[in-house]
Amino acid sequence: MPDADPLLEIADDLYALPLADFTPARDALVKEHKTDKALAASIKGLRKASAAAWVVNLLVRRDPDQVDQVLAVGEALREAQENLDATQLREFTKQRRQLTATVTTAARRMAREEGVRTTESVAEQVEATLTAAMLEPDAARAVRSGLLVTSLSATGLGDLDLSGAVALPEALGFSAKARPAPAPDPTQRPQLHVVPDPDADVKARAAADERLADARALLKEHEKEHRAARRAVEKLQARTLQVQSEIDELRSQIAALEDTLEEVDDELAEAEAAQAEVEEAVDEARSEVDAAREARDRL
Repeated sequence: MPDADPLLEIADDLYALPLADFTPARDALVKEHKTDKALAASIKGLRKASAAAWVVNLLVRRDPDQVDQVLAVGEALREAQENLDATQLREFTKQRRQLTATVTTAARRMAREEGVRTTESVAEQVEATLTAAMLEPDAARAVRSGLLVTSLSATGLGDLDLSGAVALPEALGFSAKARPAPAPDPTQRPQLHVVPDPDADVKARAAADERLADARALLKEHEKEHRAARRAVEKLQARTLQVQSEIDELRSQIAALEDTLEEVDDELAEAEAAQAEVEEAVDEARSEVDAAREARDRL
């Protein structure tokens, strides 16, 4: 059995930490492994997760069974989708939304227990990530890794872009270790100490730099989502124009056929009139034949 990838093991531990502890813990690990320059550089390259990605990673470790249930339902829906009619699809879509909303609520509760309050925007990104995991197999593997650094968004049309969504390319196929929340100790009370920090300015600047980096990462994520949404809109707009063109062509054909029908109706009326005249002439000729026959018989 091959040895576990040390970088994956380190990443698994790092992304299990509270969000605020990630950067100092990562930097400490870089120093700890400085004799292995390649490993140290790889650790240094691990990006801090966005708030939504951190909540999903927390959910994966705190309640892996619930996450596995979500992924299993998603897989079943994907397999059954080709054989479902429109009514069944709408019902399954409704059930999928209810499930992702319920799990998102549970994930927000876990985050609160860790002292992190999630905004509605973050909650929407968490739910979008769970939905993507149900729609796309690669998104499911990314979520199960517990190594997400950004939230995910997918339409189910195979347009998912996972570049930069996980901490490591090797994350796909990796499963995060389950880490149940530690039971609180009711006998232990936190002790608060106010200690002057001589490095407060340096830390404040570092925190500001980290906040700027996080904001840029979030902007990049939203820009990627915007591009995906724009591509989807452009595809549908092109399809709309195509369908409208087909409708216009059919209307043109219908109009031409209606004109042809009017011409045929006119010709039919003329033919029926001619037929009536001929029938009248035939009747007269028959009468003349009958009269001539009677005259001959009298002779």
